[in-house]
Amino acid sequence: MKALRYVAIGQAPEVVDIPIPSPGPGQVLLKVTAGGVCHSDDYVMSLPEKDYFEQSYPLPLTLGHEGAGIVHEIGEGVDSTLRVGDAVAVYGPWGCGRCHNCSTGQENYCTNAAAEGIRPPGLGSQGSMAEYMIVDNARHLVPLGDLDPVQNVSLTDAGLTPYHAIKRSLPKLGAGTFAVVIGTGGLGHVGIQILKALSGATVIALDVNDEKLELATHVGADHVLISDGAAAGKIREITGGLGADAVFDFVGANPTMALAQSVAALDSDVTIVGIGGGTMALSFGSIAFDAAVRMPYWGSRSELIEVLDLARAGKISVEVETYGLDDGPKAYEDLAAGRIRGRAVIVP
Repeated sequence: MKALRYVAIGQAPEVVDIPIPSPGPGQVLLKVTAGGVCHSDDYVMSLPEKDYFEQSYPLPLTLGHEGAGIVHEIGEGVDSTLRVGDAVAVYGPWGCGRCHNCSTGQENYCTNAAAEGIRPPGLGSQGSMAEYMIVDNARHLVPLGDLDPVQNVSLTDAGLTPYHAIKRSLPKLGAGTFAVVIGTGGLGHVGIQILKALSGATVIALDVNDEKLELATHVGADHVLISDGAAAGKIREITGGLGADAVFDFVGANPTMALAQSVAALDSDVTIVGIGGGTMALSFGSIAFDAAVRMPYWGSRSELIEVLDLARAGKISVEVETYGLDDGPKAYEDLAAGRIRGRAVIVP
């Protein structure tokens, strides 16, 4: 089969031919129908050799932590209602299945995964950028039903991650409140839709150019602003000088984190979702009183089901640009160059 793999430190990923894997006990083999491209993949491929291996990433590594497919073969001992031919989405943050967090479906916060070497597909285990992929356990598969896998595969991260982040702030986002979304790309443009579907907040979206802000307007943002030195003042003006009740930073770079900190209202939430390498210095008086700063990770299995239900109801959708598996390297080039409007999806 063909697979898009990271094969050498510092080099672009390559499309290679490898054997179709066979599912072991408890595993499921999917025939992949779609795999999402994400900045997290770029993060992994940008690591220097020492850091790469210290974080237990293997070489070669099949990329792709957003996956959807058709159940092709079921391994021995799988206790599940799964059947060959079922259309499914892959829940990516794999955990041990035994700890307290896993027992509640929050495998994204598994307390044993690191010690036991359990890694997400494409981020340590072999991922979805291939014609077939192994899923370690049937519980990590969620029915897609009649949802189009190409249009919806990115919801497994680009939908689930903002949903998890936003859901915890919903008590602060009733009518008359304000939510700021920084970065309107793959995750941010879905985050805007989730805010409009679930909250009463007025949504203020920021990005670095008008093309990205056009997408924000298209998906429902109430105000759009260029993310520059004047942005904080404009947000204060829109919010009557009070600031935002919740800020969601889908970039996570130094300038965006500083902006998030500066526009947070009293008793607000500041949620850093992006992995842009920024830092935030906190001290008395450096942020509004009783503001909470959070750095969540992915989301729970039950939340993925909820996200797919929102899509099924027509409340959220992903702006998708498709690439064939052979064009996978170009998808990452386009992502790095900022040419992807929403989310790139590889279709084997």
